[in-house]
Amino acid sequence: MNCPSSIVFHDSLNRRYESDESRWQAVAGRDAGADGAFFFAVRTTGVFCRPSCASRAPRRENVTFFATTDEAAAAGYRPCKRCQPTSLPRELAIVERACKVLDADPHERMTLAQLSDAVHVSPFHLQRVFSRIVGVSPRQYQAARRADVLRDALQRGHDVTRATHDAGFGSPSRMYEAAPADLGMTPSAYRRKGAGLTVRFATAATPLGAALVAATDKGVCKIAFGDDAATLVDQLAADFSQAERVEDGARMEPFIARIRAYLQGTREQLDLPLDIGATAFQRRVWDALRRIPYGQTRSYTEIAASVGTPGAVRAVANACGSNPVALAIPCHRVIGKDGAIAGYRWGVSRKEALLDSERARSETGDAA
Repeated sequence: MNCPSSIVFHDSLNRRYESDESRWQAVAGRDAGADGAFFFAVRTTGVFCRPSCASRAPRRENVTFFATTDEAAAAGYRPCKRCQPTSLPRELAIVERACKVLDADPHERMTLAQLSDAVHVSPFHLQRVFSRIVGVSPRQYQAARRADVLRDALQRGHDVTRATHDAGFGSPSRMYEAAPADLGMTPSAYRRKGAGLTVRFATAATPLGAALVAATDKGVCKIAFGDDAATLVDQLAADFSQAERVEDGARMEPFIARIRAYLQGTREQLDLPLDIGATAFQRRVWDALRRIPYGQTRSYTEIAASVGTPGAVRAVANACGSNPVALAIPCHRVIGKDGAIAGYRWGVSRKEALLDSERARSETGDAA
């Protein structure tokens, strides 16, 4: 699809099926959610298919995976007549048309009825299909597009008034209402890459490696893990290049102490004041993650269902991957439907260590 937001979703989807084992599991289960992430070819038939193809299941040793239909065709395979991998499924085509209409003019606010007339399907069907495939409703998609335009205008140095007009907000007041969630800070601060903000930070050694904690006056804006502290500090500098960054171990020590207690199993929740921006969909997903009990896990599919968009598994994975505050929002408790542990922003080995520790302490009742 050509929807700007779908690029992110497809990146998340591709990461989910980046190993041959995860791809094979999708083929064996005829997982329609994997369609578009890859294609599989069967050497004994000379045919390539979508993961969800209903044809007779092949033997694993006869299967080869390809990222695109062009790669499969170049290797000498022909498209399956049953699942027609080279054609766009009808529902994806509907969403493709809807995205093109919405992308044509981000300034225009289209109602669901107007959009459904433009793509020639009923409003109910469009809402259901769009939300399932893209992960947000058409209205939320339009809001995200306006936020994209706002970010772009501010990054190019436009003043706030011009950026407000470029993004199609009806008035400055409406833009300022949306800005904290969309940008994570005021528009003027975002335009200056955090200029005018003071971001205090500290690094510390933990059982998970180097950790960095950063906070504004409002709350924690970043918790990250890595192999070395210098790299984490460099990334913070890139994120807040124009902010005043102050290394302040004393101010950050209470936050670091809570993180250490959490990793040691003496705290089950990391109750910290947060200062982070999020889209409406991200907020719903992150709230759902916070409700996962200590020592337990949920699948991406279960989280998608819990936020009311059961078909938005790939969008849930993307929301987990964009979480800026490790542990405070426990995205490590989300795993694959088959129990596979993958897709952690701070490394799969850290995710495995966290889950193993939480399960063990939960079973013994050691955690406070």
